[in-house]
Amino acid sequence: MTPRRRLLLALGAAAFPLASFAQKKVYVIGYLSPIVPQNNTDARLETFKRGMRDLGYTEGKDYRMEVRWGEGKLERMPSLADELVKLKVDVLVGGSTPAYAAARQATKTMPIVMPTASDPVGDGFVASLARPGGNITGLSMMAPELSAKRLQLLKELLPKPARAVGVMWNPAYTGMEARFYETKAVGPTVGMEVRSIEVRDSKDLEMLSVALTRDPPAGMLLLVDPLMMSMRSRIVELARERHLPAIYETREFVDAGGLMSYGPNLLANFRRAAYYVDRILKGAKPGDLPIEQPAQLELILNLRTARALGITIPNSILQTADQVIQ
Repeated sequence: MTPRRRLLLALGAAAFPLASFAQKKVYVIGYLSPIVPQNNTDARLETFKRGMRDLGYTEGKDYRMEVRWGEGKLERMPSLADELVKLKVDVLVGGSTPAYAAARQATKTMPIVMPTASDPVGDGFVASLARPGGNITGLSMMAPELSAKRLQLLKELLPKPARAVGVMWNPAYTGMEARFYETKAVGPTVGMEVRSIEVRDSKDLEMLSVALTRDPPAGMLLLVDPLMMSMRSRIVELARERHLPAIYETREFVDAGGLMSYGPNLLANFRRAAYYVDRILKGAKPGDLPIEQPAQLELILNLRTARALGITIPNSILQTADQVIQ
């Protein structure tokens, strides 16, 4: 064997162990939310991580998170989205619609997953639910049958012949206009007139207290967004002060003392978002992954609040509740 051949064999043998121990890729997942978590814990983000664990991913070993909080200032969303794009994360997961909008503005190529989109088609995020196209996919909160069901549930609790229901919503929040008009359109199908109650900030909410005294509706439906979520304790208190039966889209309001909620389990949506991230990391294109509509729905009742309002919950509703708070 020539000296040259012995040298090549020795170099090959030395290189083999290095190749065999080459580190596998650690994915980087960006998470962008306009709201700072309370007590430094975000149940939605933690639930997303549990979803990743269910799919076999270990944080720190298979992936790491780059998290950005907007601290309640929507004007910060674009710069925070730009930060994540410059970091070249593999997938960007948004906490709510302002995050999706900022991410979409920042990149047309980086995959974006939406766990709780309001109206992804109407907001221009995707071409259609079945074939989103582009770089965005995820789950939608919008479904006409949910609006009708909420109004029907509320109607069963109201004294007859109550017909007017106030819908509290934030016109300044992306995606809410479509959800309001969707609710208004289905009102007649359940025999209810829908009035618009617009709240853009905390000042509007306090002014509303006076307006509800002058001309109160028989009941109220609240369409949730980050602003409403941040003011949920005051909204629930206001409904109680005005003796106003109210139904909410998410259970957080019932946990805060609200009467009842009916809608998707938001945490389940964030857990499901891990499925989309997994598919994308394995090579799927976001535009080929259909947008899912709410699948796991829950009805939560607060009997303590019902008693305070002098309301008797019909057995037909009690028997279908997923949880009853005594």
